[in-house]
Amino acid sequence: MPNFETIDDYIANQPKEAQTVLNELRGIIKGAAPNAVEALNYKIPCFELVPGGKRDQQIMMASYSKFIGFYPFPTTMAKFSDELKNYKQGKGSVQFPLNKPLPKELIVRMVKFRREEVLKT
Repeated sequence: MPNFETIDDYIANQPKEAQTVLNELRGIIKGAAPNAVEALNYKIPCFELVPGGKRDQQIMMASYSKFIGFYPFPTTMAKFSDELKNYKQGKGSVQFPLNKPLPKELIVRMVKFRREEVLKT
């Protein structure tokens, strides 16, 4: 995987369909956590919920051939597991298919939940 300088660079180097979904997801995350700092971690876009946040204080996203991976942390996945049951999931991630609309309201609630959780620690 190439090294990207910025999230804009990462998104610009993805297929058009993925660019659209990544930009939409980025906007949803920034809307739910306006003070989140954009960075790259593990060569993918991340949003530090606290300045200089470590991996467990970030929310990440990544582009794949048929989906966008969203990584809000395992505790967030557990909290919203019922609402995410129609999506393929990992311990701390969910796959949003490129050919389906993003569940915007759910993502906003997930980001806000994780942000509040991080701020409590």
